[in-house]
Order: sequence, then structure tokens, then C-alpha cells
Amino acid sequence: MPLTSSLAVSAGGTLTSALDMGTGSASQTLSRSLSLTSGTAAGKADKLWADRRTLAASATEDLDLAGVLLDAFGVAVTFARIKGLVIAASKDNTNNVVVGAAASAPWITLLGATHTLTLRPGAFVAVGTGSADAVGYAVTATTADLLKIANSGAGTSVTYDIHIIGASA
Repeated sequence: MPLTSSLAVSAGGTLTSALDMGTGSASQTLSRSLSLTSGTAAGKADKLWADRRTLAASATEDLDLAGVLLDAFGVAVTFARIKGLVIAASKDNTNNVVVGAAASAPWITLLGATHTLTLRPGAFVAVGTGSADAVGYAVTATTADLLKIANSGAGTSVTYDIHIIGASA
């Protein structure tokens, strides 16, 4: 099943200041985008998994990146390499969404074995590889393939969206 995919992120702002004879401004922008064609080499991806998920208060889940997740057509997805990842916490959350540090077999190539990333309500993170990168963020089935997602607290559930683009080899 062929896949074409893309990932883009952009940030910008303009800093202004009143001067004696007018207003000065400095605009700053940073944009990056990645377009991938179908395949497993540099600039290519052949696997996609996306979902909106909800975790009960204080709950956690380990997303198995190698063979357990099902794509939109019900086919098991086995990532060998991640080329793009976006995780977005719902703005309606009360608690934070915490990413990383699975107790066993953690996916280590992005955050290491014990590090986490905290997404406050409405926050998001996007990670992409360069189009010349054939390696991406490696996934090792059985020993380094679990991406832990956790609800940071008690009392309320959290909802998050996740989108993973990668390659099977």
C-alpha cells in the first residue's frame, strides 16, 4: 500500500519597541517541512499510524511501535524507523500528558530510556527527520519499542492526538 506523507512546523513572531522617532520591529521565523515518498530509504516512509486517545485519571499506556498498533485499515503496523512524530494534548485537558520512560523495552532513540516530555493542556510536539536521513529514530522490536504515554494526575482523564510516520525497514 503506497504512502505519501508530510510533516511541517512553523514558528514566528515580531518583536516591536517604541523608539524616539517611530517604532522598530524585528521579525523572526523558523519553518521546516518534510515530504516523504513511499519506501524505506532516505526521504521515504511506508507506515502511518494516527489516533485520538483518552487515558483515565492517573492511567498510562505503552504504545508498541513494532507490530501491535493497527492502521486505518486494521493492518498491524511494525515500525523499524520513525521519520515523523506529532503528539498534541487536548486544550480541554486539566492534567498534563507525559511522553516517554516506559518501564520495560522503552523506545530510546528519541528521549532515552528514562527521560520524559510533558505536554501541558493544548501543547504539542513535532519531530521529523531530514529528507536525507535514512536511519530516522530506530525502533528495536521486543527490546526498544514501547512509547509510554501517561496522564500526569488524578481526578480527570486526558485526551491526546498522535500521528506517527515511519518505515518498516
